[in-house]
Amino acid sequence: VLVEPEIPNNTGNIGRTCVGNYYQLHLVGKLGFEISDKQLRRAGLDYWPNLIWHHHKDWATWWELVTDPSRVFFFSKKAEKTIYNAQFKSGDWLVFGKETKGLDEGLLAQHQERCLRIPIEGPIRSLNLASAVAAGVYEGLRQIWSPVS
Repeated sequence: VLVEPEIPNNTGNIGRTCVGNYYQLHLVGKLGFEISDKQLRRAGLDYWPNLIWHHHKDWATWWELVTDPSRVFFFSKKAEKTIYNAQFKSGDWLVFGKETKGLDEGLLAQHQERCLRIPIEGPIRSLNLASAVAAGVYEGLRQIWSPVS
């Protein structure tokens, strides 16, 4: 789930990651680009027609789809827990904010127990959105494919 993504290349790249794993992409709120944007399609290459994606006008519209709020994880560089503290399951929702601001502080405060960050050791503020989504997706897949007994 991408909330108000701003950069078409990131969204195209994330769409490609989704296609490669049979995931759906949910875009929430105002987008910083047009879905028909040439850069978006270029980043997704010829995979974009295979992507199952949905654009929800606002948070409330998307949230209506969530049947189990305990399976929604919010990614933020400000979270205390890392992705390695989560126990992912098939069907989980991974929520990421816009490139420039991340997710709304109020939203993070409401769901603090399910906020996760990706550990970063070097002198950077955060990962690129497409890289962060890939890290979250593949950590989830690692856990699902190799459950800990």
